[in-house]
Amino acid sequence: MPEPTAHAAHTVHPPIAPRSARPTLSRQIRDGLLRRIVTGELGEGERLIETKIAAEYGTSQAPVREALRQLEGLGLIESRPRHGSRVLPFAEQTIREAYIMRAALEETATRLAMLAGALPYDLLEAAVEDMYACARAADMTGIGLASARFHRHVVQAGGNGLLTRAWEALQIEARTAIALMVTSPELERVADEHRDLLDVMRTGDVESACRHARDHQWAYADTPHDAYGTPRPQKT
Repeated sequence: MPEPTAHAAHTVHPPIAPRSARPTLSRQIRDGLLRRIVTGELGEGERLIETKIAAEYGTSQAPVREALRQLEGLGLIESRPRHGSRVLPFAEQTIREAYIMRAALEETATRLAMLAGALPYDLLEAAVEDMYACARAADMTGIGLASARFHRHVVQAGGNGLLTRAWEALQIEARTAIALMVTSPELERVADEHRDLLDVMRTGDVESACRHARDHQWAYADTPHDAYGTPRPQKT
């Protein structure tokens, strides 16, 4: 059964501290390299040398190797035996394809979770509140993690293991970080979008919630951006 009471879209949100898990070393390295690739600091064709990166971060090569593996999975670098890793051209298709896939997966997960009455509204509410707290703190990394947590709750509530594994394979946190970097949205607007989505879910209207979940992802798939995070002028 849906929750009987819908929250207003513009409620006042009390200040709370964002709940962000301490990032692993491999994730810190991945996100650092990701930022440098997206901004163009690391250009197309540039080699990424494990020993050099390990020295920069003061660590062994193991977390560097894991970070590079994740970046390769995101389509940002390529690794070849005896040639190491090099940066690939950053293309908006990297973002577009992932968000099209997310739209399909999350629309289905929303339908499954709502029909089963399984949405964890308390956890979704907590994630939205964390997003508002991160917006007030201008914490782009934190709001990306809270957004991923919100959507993970919905996907897991769908109860379909194959769908969940497909969603996790997209490396949601990393792709969310890329999208935020290249679009540079107003962070409070990001929180508002999730508040609106949660409010629609609370009404119990399955079709509206599924449409909202799908459109929420398509909005990012359709956002134009270039390799340096500056929105391109729209054609008139």
